[in-house]
Amino acid sequence: MDLILGFVISSILLIYSIYRDMFIGIPLTICFFIFCFIAYKRGYSFKEIMKMSYEGGKKSFIVSEVLILIGMITASWMASGTVQGMVYYGIEFMNPRYFVVYAFMICTVISFILGTAFGTVGTVGLSLMVMAKSGGLNSNIAAGAIVAGAYFGDRCSPMSSSAHLIANLTETDLYENIKNMFKTAIIPYGISLFIYIFISTKYPLNFTQNKINEEIIKNFNISFLVLLPAILILALSVFKVNVKISMSLSIVLAFFISCFYQGIKIQDFMKYLFFGYSIPKEIFLSSIIKGGGVISMLKAIFMTFVSCSLAGLLDSAGFLKGIHSLFDGVNSRCRLFIATAIISVLTAAFGGNQSIAIVLTIQIMKDFYDKMEIDKYQFAVNIENTAVVLSPMVPWNISGVIPAMTLGVSSLKYLPYAFYIYFIPIINMIFIKIISKTSRTKSVS
Repeated sequence: MDLILGFVISSILLIYSIYRDMFIGIPLTICFFIFCFIAYKRGYSFKEIMKMSYEGGKKSFIVSEVLILIGMITASWMASGTVQGMVYYGIEFMNPRYFVVYAFMICTVISFILGTAFGTVGTVGLSLMVMAKSGGLNSNIAAGAIVAGAYFGDRCSPMSSSAHLIANLTETDLYENIKNMFKTAIIPYGISLFIYIFISTKYPLNFTQNKINEEIIKNFNISFLVLLPAILILALSVFKVNVKISMSLSIVLAFFISCFYQGIKIQDFMKYLFFGYSIPKEIFLSSIIKGGGVISMLKAIFMTFVSCSLAGLLDSAGFLKGIHSLFDGVNSRCRLFIATAIISVLTAAFGGNQSIAIVLTIQIMKDFYDKMEIDKYQFAVNIENTAVVLSPMVPWNISGVIPAMTLGVSSLKYLPYAFYIYFIPIINMIFIKIISKTSRTKSVS
């Protein structure tokens, strides 16, 4: 009873904080202490509770390293003129009438190359958002298209850490999984593309090209040179260089361009890396081109640690074992997929992290798939079509929060426009339902 009460109170706190647009780290911390108290009541010592929490929390350290790099690369790309250059050339060559669909498709390609949603959003996604803001486009629409495209590669790129994690945990071949993911993505991607085309024509960018580009040229040195930090990341990804190494090298290159091409002082560049990039308020672009830095990621780092600590406590203390009994009646492929989706949402909500959602969902659902003799490749693709894409749909999960914070929007408000993310589970559930019904009809006849 105490566990149920803990989940209910935690859910209310999290939902209320989203409704009131509060910093989600506060209710997450309260939730963590609620379950610490429950664990203590159930006989765990303070030392055991702290150990279980830390074992979960330390899993966030790798993510935190990436977050720090994202903050630094955002500021360094602005200081070097990389963001401004991408905006400048984007305005020159991109048809503003189709900006939203361009944003979706560009992020699709870049995320497939990089294999990370965070990296995609923190680099090309940020440049696209600057274009959207300068063109008067609703930021939530732009963010929805950017994040949806970013999770295309996060789901099915050979560089994706989540794809490798699922392949390892389900004991399947990565490239066979990728082939299956492409098959199950065709219809959701096509529908999303059609909707983004429609939205693009209804909400085109309406900036005056000369005004924005004149301001960029007036305040920054723009040439092919400023694009090199972005090109370097793409080039290194082709050779499968670790994304943290490629981001670090990109920051170093941006440093030299900033100091020797843009004329920025070394101490100013270092200040930007930690406190974020800014330009004088009297400059027209000051409200558009700003931000980044390590400081901008502190909230996200804190949330990541608390979420992972909470997940570690829930898992180690056995608080999630009772969920298994809720799905004992599952007896069809369609119901199994729905159960997988529900578990994914629950683990994403109380784990706060995509990787945790993947690991816990596989742990909880594996027995059901074995019992029904479902092929392990089907199990793997079902996880890809639920845990991976549903995690960013939970407003306080870092999979959605971090892209939102990077782009400067609300994690709740951009989600309605991230069509591809939720079309994946919906369309595949319908497809499995149709296949199951067809199979039963054939067997009866």
